[in-house]
Amino acid sequence: MRIGGLVRAAGEGLAEVLWPTRCVGCDQPGELLCDECRARLPWVEQRLACPACGVPYGHLTCTECPGEPGGAAWPARATIAALGFRGTPARMVTCLKDAHELRLAPAMAAAMLTALEEASAWPAADGRPRFSPRETDGVCFVPATAAAFSRRGFDHMELVARSLAGCAGLPLADALVRAPARDQRELGREERSANLSGTARVVQDVAGARLLLLDDVATTGASLAEATRALLARGAASVTACVFARVW
Repeated sequence: MRIGGLVRAAGEGLAEVLWPTRCVGCDQPGELLCDECRARLPWVEQRLACPACGVPYGHLTCTECPGEPGGAAWPARATIAALGFRGTPARMVTCLKDAHELRLAPAMAAAMLTALEEASAWPAADGRPRFSPRETDGVCFVPATAAAFSRRGFDHMELVARSLAGCAGLPLADALVRAPARDQRELGREERSANLSGTARVVQDVAGARLLLLDDVATTGASLAEATRALLARGAASVTACVFARVW
């Protein structure tokens, strides 16, 4: 082991002594996510999920996404959600973004890869698998705004996307930037869409690319829709969306 590796290992060991790892779900010391909390994760069963918005149990009749699949609300060809946004998944997102627990990025990526693998067995609205690594040219992500990046010092979805792309053997495309917008949390569906209109900009050549677009949480789908429209407008052949957690 090189000197840099020894120093890093020593620093990590000291940090573990001073601030022992606790489970994100139950706060018990030991692991970042204990076996019990891992077993209780609210996984979305992909065969029953809406192929347009990814909401659980929306396969036949979805009450969460207005319009038809591929319409104005969900322009991605399919949306895959790994987990319901409650309990441990919600705390995982918060701890990564606001508590700087960066070790959660690969854990979130692994959950999303699990969902993508399951979703590959079920059709999207166009009849093709909701996800296929052979039909994916690259992985991109909904980026943080400049203000959020400055506040946190990192882009949490870049970390997740980098981990997922590496595990899937796909190129990472840092293709999007976001302009400032109002906080979305207290806005309704139509207000969210209007608030984000025109805020996503493509900064790489994506012409002809079949892209997997990642985000942490989907509520109304406004962020995903805006990013998807921007990619398609710049010539992307298709966009499939995947989120760590889905509000419903």
